[in-house]
Amino acid sequence: MIKHLQRRTFTGAALALGLAATLSSWAPIASAQTSADIKKKGELTIGMLVDFPPYGTMNSSNQPDGYDADVARLMAKDLGVKVNLVPVTGPNRIPFLLTNKVDLLVASLAVTPERAKQVQFSKPYSAAGIVLYGDKKVSIKTPADLKGKRVGVARASTQDLSLTAMAPEGTEIRRFDDDASAMQALMSGQVDAIGCATTVAAGIDKRVTPGSFEVKFLLRQTVMAVAMRPGQAELLATVDNFVARNTANGELNKLYRKWLETDLPMLQ
Repeated sequence: MIKHLQRRTFTGAALALGLAATLSSWAPIASAQTSADIKKKGELTIGMLVDFPPYGTMNSSNQPDGYDADVARLMAKDLGVKVNLVPVTGPNRIPFLLTNKVDLLVASLAVTPERAKQVQFSKPYSAAGIVLYGDKKVSIKTPADLKGKRVGVARASTQDLSLTAMAPEGTEIRRFDDDASAMQALMSGQVDAIGCATTVAAGIDKRVTPGSFEVKFLLRQTVMAVAMRPGQAELLATVDNFVARNTANGELNKLYRKWLETDLPMLQ
């Protein structure tokens, strides 16, 4: 009887292990690749935001466009391959990368210590000022003034992280799926202010009565970098070389001026 039970236990364990192995073989895992792998494939798949103009947007042909899109196209041209631009959102961009849905992210991803634990960052290729922007009639001059206020942010964004870290207890932080949703919440009066890039604030200014909203204070000055999966030393060196060369020769500045009408900030 004991031997019979032992055989059944062993058989059940073996079946469980076999099933686990089968399931794990289907589970997406982060994989390393090199520039040679991408060249062999003939295509560079890049994830980018399309709700963060002018860095990422959709053009009149309903195709991804903006500064990030142009940087991605330049990178693919540099590698001698086609580019496949994949729209991502703030919350899903890192998961898309880690589950191999994209090769790289050129998605206005600000460099933070928390993100550096998940992904590998290149040298910065872009920068942006993140501000608290809100209704001019609502007095907000310092983080302490946020108590009792309704503040919107795009979920898992740099402004979300910055605002969460400085907001006092009693601040009502409302998290939205993207910047566009946070913008609509501000313009419709659902929130008193939002955390956003200066470019987003400028976009709102063009759509409302002049003087309706104002920058309250700076949340953070950020630099953005290309993100890739950890353990890709050769690909990192290739991307770093691309960024360094095109910063030095002025190509990135040309693209930045095209979309933001100002020079690319000094990148550290």
